[in-house]
Amino acid sequence: MADNRADGAADNRADNVAGGEREQAPRGVDTTKPNISRVYDFMLGGKDNYEADRRMAQLALQIAPDAPESARANREFLGRVVRFLAAEAGIRQFLDIGSGLPTLGNVHEIAQSAAGGTRVVYVDNDPVVLVHGRALLAVDETTTVVKADLRDPDAIVGHPEVRRLLDFSRPVGLLMFAILHHLADDEDPAGIAARMMGHLPPGSYLALSHFHNPGPALPEVSKQAFTAERIFNETLGTGRWRTREEILAYFDGLELLEPGLVPLPEWRPDSEDTAEPGITYHTFVGAVARKPVAQTGPV
Repeated sequence: MADNRADGAADNRADNVAGGEREQAPRGVDTTKPNISRVYDFMLGGKDNYEADRRMAQLALQIAPDAPESARANREFLGRVVRFLAAEAGIRQFLDIGSGLPTLGNVHEIAQSAAGGTRVVYVDNDPVVLVHGRALLAVDETTTVVKADLRDPDAIVGHPEVRRLLDFSRPVGLLMFAILHHLADDEDPAGIAARMMGHLPPGSYLALSHFHNPGPALPEVSKQAFTAERIFNETLGTGRWRTREEILAYFDGLELLEPGLVPLPEWRPDSEDTAEPGITYHTFVGAVARKPVAQTGPV
């Protein structure tokens, strides 16, 4: 189902500066090329995007008019996962990689409302994300944002700010939402997920969402996924709609929680959810898994 908030947002933000002047941006930010985080921000009805991002979003909306619903479903899935990990699984520290621009219901807000004092580190390599994230977190001693690239897990884990805030002898909730599908196959996203989890102790969790191509089981949906992948790569230079088997490979060696890998609205839904099923329903999936705790006692 299409969300007309995106169209309204586009009209309202067609020119951020009177007189048609170039839109203002933080130093070092290239506004002439679309950016993943800013396109996602547009889909959520945000204001931190530019003309190139909106053009990219409109291309996506031509083949998936319910894309804003998918963005909202991803955000709601994130909220349910973080609440579960903080309130039920006892996780008191989170590492959110590819966190994107701050918006309603950020990880630290959700986690700390469930368990005060929970520590959160956001990781991104987008200058706009860093500017807005640091402004949001300026007065929060339990939360920080660092610049790093998910393709270098060792640098993330070894970052001084990450080490200052997180204790890697205790379980961590690793969040990789809507980010691994922006890695090409030769960048080994499954290997990156495995390396990140290798740094975390038993009892840690991996939660992720990913673009999905359902294949022959849903031929029309699969065709749409192929078209979306082509457009993303032509405009953003990135984007992979992977098969169920490829996505499940990210969880090798981990204990997949019920209900497993499912369309985002199907992962432990609650009455607060607002995203409605649409044509992209089966092309955005997610799951949560736990790193096993070693068994003790007689063999």
